[in-house]
Formats: sequence, structure tokens, C-alpha cells
Amino acid sequence: EATIDAKRAVFEGRSPAQEKQRDKRRIKEAKSFGEFGERWLVKAPMADSTRAMRRSIFERELLPVWKNRLLTEITPDDLRAHCGKIVDRGAPATAIHVRDILKQIYGFAILHGEKVANPADDVGPASIAKFVPKDRSLSPTEIRVMLKQLDHVATLPTIRLGMRLFLLTMVRKSELQDAVWDEVDFENAVWTIPKERMKRSKAHNVYLSQQCLDIMIALKTCAGNSRYLLPSRYDADAPMSRATFNRVTYAVVERAQKEGLPLEPFTVHDLRRTGSTLLNELGFNSDWIEKCLAHEDGRSSRGVYNKAEYEHQRRHMMQEWSDIIDAWVAGQKRVPVLIPPSMPMLVPDPAL
Repeated sequence: EATIDAKRAVFEGRSPAQEKQRDKRRIKEAKSFGEFGERWLVKAPMADSTRAMRRSIFERELLPVWKNRLLTEITPDDLRAHCGKIVDRGAPATAIHVRDILKQIYGFAILHGEKVANPADDVGPASIAKFVPKDRSLSPTEIRVMLKQLDHVATLPTIRLGMRLFLLTMVRKSELQDAVWDEVDFENAVWTIPKERMKRSKAHNVYLSQQCLDIMIALKTCAGNSRYLLPSRYDADAPMSRATFNRVTYAVVERAQKEGLPLEPFTVHDLRRTGSTLLNELGFNSDWIEKCLAHEDGRSSRGVYNKAEYEHQRRHMMQEWSDIIDAWVAGQKRVPVLIPPSMPMLVPDPAL
């Protein structure tokens, strides 16, 4: 092959000896992947927030593995294997970003004269991870399968309890994972999330069903002296890792599918969407549901005028939701009581 390349060089009017010297010089002057990554982060045009996120991923996921590698030394198999490890720990989105960042670093290097193949060209995003549609909600059958399989996957009891709380309360992932015991009022069965931790900077009350209270008591027993509802297993003064519940959802789906049971991939956030979807389908008042989700639609007159807390109604609805889920898990049907029996009804005045 070297002979063929030399003959081609002569035919094209190039000196094989000079080509050889040029190749040696290029190898000697070659910059590492880490150096090109740093140049790309500094010089490539991107929004500041995007740059900060990519730098974080570059420094955590790429530099420790390939910092001193030459660009010619990283192969598609290397990239595929590394992304696979990231997916296995429950972070598929990070794995996709790793592939994208590496692809852009190589593109930057090639644009600036490096004669290398881009490993990411042979590793498509779909081969790394596939994402669940953002309109995903679980059916009653899937809820039953999910909760039953949850009892059989290898994980901590507190994580199983946390998964149930996500479904029963419909809170956002961070709202539960960062929750502290000072926010929970057992006597009045309410968990008040302070405005500092809410997406819309407004304190939010989560009214707790009897099932939720039982879970909270179990979590308090497990938490010991930790201030967190879900402390890290390695540090009681820190909340549980963000990736923990991702790993559990993957494990639950994997087990269900191996058993031939109907459960498609889902995320923790899909449990929140599931509650909203099914409560609406069951016929509960949409205003009550929106308040449970801490949605404030300021773009419409409905959002401007509807400032009611609906505490009484929401307490009733959340207890019904917990009871309905219990029935589904037991393989039973349950007709929901849509309005609290004690709720006063407006009766038209005959004089009007």
C-alpha cells in the first residue's frame, strides 16, 4: 500500500520523501483530543448557556477518558462503548450529548486542517438511545404492571416508595428529590413546596392522601436524622442522585418486557402527565387538576381570574386518585366520586 501511495505521489508531481517528512512532522505536532476540545469550546459560536452545559459534559464525560488521545486514536467502537456505559447508568440524554460534542469537536478540527475521520459519523444517535415521546402517559393497565414490577426490581425500598409518590402526587422530579421534612405537615396532611423550589416561583401545596401519608411515614423511618425525604445512600446530608429514578424506570420496563407484559418505556415526568391525563379522562374538574400540577396560565383570562386554591376539592380528588390506583393494581374497577359529598352545591334562585 505504501508503494502504491508513493507511485501515486510521483504521478501527481509530489515527492514521496517530502510526503513522508510532512507526515512525520504532522504526527509530531499533532494536538490531543483534549486540546481540540478546549479550542472548540472557546471558539465555536454558541449561546453562553449552551457553552456552559457542553463544557460541563466535556469535562465530566469526555476529558477523563480521551484527554490525551490523538484524534486518530479514537474509533467509532470507542465512542459506542463509552456512550453505552453512560446509558447503562441511566443517563441516555447525556450519552447523546457526548456523541454530539465529540462529533462537533472533530468537525472543528477537520475544518482547521486536520485529516482525520470523524468517529461519530458511524455512530448514529438512534444507536445510542431512543427517547420516549413527550406526550407519553401510562394506561391503567400499564400502571398496574409498573407498580407490580417495581416490587421485583433490585433497588432500595425508599426508591420504590418515591416512585409511588411521583404517581400519587404528580409533582415534578426535582420537587420530590430535593424535598425536606420541614415542608411536610403530617397533622394537616399537606406538603408545602416553597416558592424557591417551584418552577413558577410560587409556593405550592400538595394535599396528601392516606396512601401518601403512609409512604411519608415509611420514608421518615428510613431517613433517620436526614433532613431530606430521599437522602443519598452515601451521604445523609445530600439528596438522592438525579439519575437514580431513571435507572429504576429502565429496570422496571426491561423486566416487564422480558415477562411479555404491556409496558412501554416511560420517564419519571410521564407519571406526572399520566395523572393529569387520566384524571381528566375520569371526569374530574380540570381547574382542580391544573392546581394540583401547579400550572398558572397567565396568558388567558382563565388564569387571571381563577385564583382559587380548591383545597377541599383537591383533597377529595387526590384521595380518589390514590384509591383508584389501588383498585387498578388489584385488578378491580372503581367508579370515581367526582365531587366531594360535603361540597355545597349552588341551587338556582327561583326569583331570578
